[in-house]
Amino acid sequence: MYVIVDIQGQQFKVQQDQRLFVHRINADQGAEVEFDKVMLIDNDGAITVGSPVIGGAKVVLEILSHVKGDKVLIFKKKRRKGYRKLNGHRQQFSEVRIKEIIA
Repeated sequence: MYVIVDIQGQQFKVQQDQRLFVHRINADQGAEVEFDKVMLIDNDGAITVGSPVIGGAKVVLEILSHVKGDKVLIFKKKRRKGYRKLNGHRQQFSEVRIKEIIA
């Protein structure tokens, strides 16, 4: 069984006990968070598609840790003008485990 759920504005295909990294969730480590924007449920070949979401379905996540992603460097330059700019960014992520899928 898998579902497609909207978590923090991104859609993920998730299964029971799966671990994944999502954009930072404002909750403490070890907390449980519910998301009810379930768009598709595949229960062993029986597919249910929402319009746009399925009522009564939700996904329960457990937050394992908060981590930072790899550093991304942004370099801008204009040739022959002496303009150079270097900027760095590290995205904040939350590592979560899919605890329960309620269909």
